[in-house]
This record gives sequence, C-alpha cells and structure tokens, in this order.
Amino acid sequence: MTTAARRGTPQRAARPELVYRKLRELIVRGQLAPGSRIVETDVSQRLGVSRTPVRGALQRLQQEGYIVDSPSLQQSRPTVAPLTNEDAHELFSILAEVEGLAARFAAQLPAAEREALAAELTEINAQFKKAAEAKQPNHNRLWELDERFHCRYVEAAAGPRLLALFEAVKPQAERYERIYVSLLVRDLKSSVSEHAVIVRAIKSGNPDAAQAAVQTNWRNAAQRLGAVITNVGERGQW
Repeated sequence: MTTAARRGTPQRAARPELVYRKLRELIVRGQLAPGSRIVETDVSQRLGVSRTPVRGALQRLQQEGYIVDSPSLQQSRPTVAPLTNEDAHELFSILAEVEGLAARFAAQLPAAEREALAAELTEINAQFKKAAEAKQPNHNRLWELDERFHCRYVEAAAGPRLLALFEAVKPQAERYERIYVSLLVRDLKSSVSEHAVIVRAIKSGNPDAAQAAVQTNWRNAAQRLGAVITNVGERGQW
C-alpha cells in the first residue's frame, strides 16, 4: 500500500463528488427550495467538510443549472434555481430529441431484441399504471418507474455519444419529472397510453413511429407540466 493510500488520499479525492451528490439530492427532492440562498459555511458545517469541496460542488451545480447567482450589493449569492416554465420546456424538448433518437435506434434492433425490450417496457408500464391508480400513490415509486421506462430503451440502443448527451441532460430534468408525477398523478393515464405507443412502435420495428412517439410523450408532458407551474407559481415549493 502506498503512503498516499494509507493517508486516505482516495477519500479526500472523493469528497467533492460526495458533497456534489448530497447538495444535488437536497435540491432535487425540494429540501433546498427554489430561490433558497446557499451559504458555503452553512453547507460545510452541515456536511462536516471544509469549504473547498463545497465551493467546487456549487460551481458544478451552477454549470448544470441547479444553482444561479443572485447578486447583492457586495457579492454574488448562490441560490437554488427557480422552477420555471421556460426551463421545463427546454429540458423536456431536449430529452424529446435525445430519447427520440434512442427509440429510433431501438426500433432498428434485431427482431428478437425488440421483442425482449418491448416485453420489458410493457411490464414496467403496467407497474407504472398500477402505481398511478393506487389509493395513496407513492410519488417516489412513480418517478422510479417512469425513469426506468425511459432509461431502458435508451440504454438498449443509444451509442456512446448519444448516451453521454442523455446522461448530461437527464439529471437536470429530475426536479421537473418529480413535480410532474406528484402533481399530475391523477392524469398519468395519458403518460401510460403514450408509453404504450412507444412500445408498439419499437416492437413493430418502425423507427419513424418510435421517434415520433417519444417526442410526443415529452412534448405533451411539457405542456401538462407547464399548466401546473403556471397555476402554482414558478417558485412554488413543491
């Protein structure tokens, strides 16, 4: 074992990533509400780390759109980015194109692979439907199933470049996706039906239909969510 390893260098190197993940989780789950000011010293004390990894995590979160600068008279103040119609529309539109391409490629897989993928997607969608119809829907469960449905056909068919684009954008949409399944839970039957169209297109080997079905699903979701954001308010604490 090297001296650096004995001294814990790997742990120190991993710390900024852990701080980033923790802060991102707090933002995505609404525990740091839109518009909340983030103070480095408060975060470092809360997480038991120095300010250096906190500063690095905040810079990364700002680059990814989770945090914005809110200038004061003396200095900039990082705050949790507001949830806006414009941002939701942009993110969902990007996902419509990226996932649409992945679905197109999925519909071009060999017949046996398409059959297996379609069967898996059908099962996930059935679970999603059942979870949405529960008397007391579990919002985390709904989000996880919706996430699994979309990720499955992307993972099955996307190449490395498309997958990299997907992995860069998808996490940024998570805040909006969680809002979607929590506030529109009684309207998720539309999503279930749109998912079924995606599955049929992939199974039948129709690339144009598969791509269009995914684009329609995301664009409709953007419209449905947009109406909710307009009613609740763009900085509502959901």
